[in-house]
Amino acid sequence: MSKTPSFREHLERSGLSRREFLRFCSYAAALIGLDATGIPRVVHAFESQPRPPVIWLHFQECTCCSESFIRSSHPMVGDLILDQISLDYTETLQAAAGEAAEKCLKDTMKNYHGKYFLLVEGSVPTKDDGIYCTIAGRSALEILHETAEGAAAIIAWGSCASNGCVQSSSPNPTGATPIHEILDKPVIKVPGCPPIADVMTGVVTHVLVFGSIPELDGQGRPKSFYSRRVHDTCYRRPYYDAGLFVERWDDEKARKGYCLYKMGCRGPVTYNACAVTRWNAGTSYPIQSGHGCIGCSENNFWDNGPFYRHLASFPGFGIETTADTIGTVVGAAALAGVTAHAITTNIRKRKLIKEHLEESVNVKKEGEDN
Repeated sequence: MSKTPSFREHLERSGLSRREFLRFCSYAAALIGLDATGIPRVVHAFESQPRPPVIWLHFQECTCCSESFIRSSHPMVGDLILDQISLDYTETLQAAAGEAAEKCLKDTMKNYHGKYFLLVEGSVPTKDDGIYCTIAGRSALEILHETAEGAAAIIAWGSCASNGCVQSSSPNPTGATPIHEILDKPVIKVPGCPPIADVMTGVVTHVLVFGSIPELDGQGRPKSFYSRRVHDTCYRRPYYDAGLFVERWDDEKARKGYCLYKMGCRGPVTYNACAVTRWNAGTSYPIQSGHGCIGCSENNFWDNGPFYRHLASFPGFGIETTADTIGTVVGAAALAGVTAHAITTNIRKRKLIKEHLEESVNVKKEGEDN
């Protein structure tokens, strides 16, 4: 088996200059949250490490994750797919078909056991022995177990693989299941319908540079991209704080860009990098285009009520709040806690004021008696 070339060696063969290579490394460092001092580490990783072989599986999904990924702009998807990683098997993008495609899959698992990345797009049906999704005569369930066994890292692309998405919504006739509930191995979840292309790129880059999975939140999502609510970084947030809301899609308030909360926006309970990273070369994201967030990176978002009915009044928690401490389910409880705290604080303040007034009266009387 020939030695797999490093990322840098592959770029040299492709005719890219040293300057272009360093520019790419600078962007990659910024994407995974490193400052300028971290760029040498990225350069070293890309110069010394071989390009990781990748198996990209497609199960119950609409391919929107792949569609998002191939529209990555920084770096261009060609840099990532053809240069940074070695995409050895994917039903959507590979040229091979039939037996030739299956041979690629088997060869990668055999020749790079314990070294390849496994990227999974789509949920896995578990009812009726998984007959609702089969490839080359085998169920998605069987293929997932086989490929996961020798994977160095496993990434669940999108909400289908991360939380089941629409396929697992009630009544879930196929028994659609997210992959972390099937595998007994760590899974990096990158939810979203679809996830943001540059977030997908950043996760792969982190694993490549550091040789380990990124720090994850309580739901298994990379904290670097899922630690803040869409609400906290939304440019419409000042309107929310000021109580200025869109009441109808075509009203004057909508034209002024007021907050979409009353139109059902789930930004206050959704953790994602939409408002920061955005889509299409950083051009826009759903709220910026005039549509409220539907909470697609959260569990069970399809079953969390109509998209155009707003939640009960939700307190303005700051960016220090994480998905581990608050979410859609605990929103009401959190609000009750805030209310109780406010009442308790108010009672305590009234008591202090009363004691202060009584003390002032006593001092005054003592002065008059003297």
